[in-house]
Amino acid sequence: MRVPLLLVCCTTFLVACTGTPDPGPVFDNENGADLTCLRHQSQPPGSRYTDESMRGTGETLALLRYYTAHGRKPFCDGQSPNGNDKQWAQLYVTLGAHRANVTALLG
Repeated sequence: MRVPLLLVCCTTFLVACTGTPDPGPVFDNENGADLTCLRHQSQPPGSRYTDESMRGTGETLALLRYYTAHGRKPFCDGQSPNGNDKQWAQLYVTLGAHRANVTALLG
């Protein structure tokens, strides 16, 4: 009886350690609100956006919609885009969107 229990525990451990990698953060589109200024992104894009096999249509469309509507607006804190903001803006362009919408974010 101990051998099967040990086998189950070892198998569970191996599956947990070799499972699917974390696909990273979800883009903060500020709940699709009508904005007058932008908030900084707290994390860079992860594989859920950068790996074509992991991209979700809804998440990608939210990113595209956000920068198309608001990418030319200033940040609410008056600061320049941070590294995370620049990575998300570059992803927007990489996905085929119009660079003019995020030119100020890319510097």
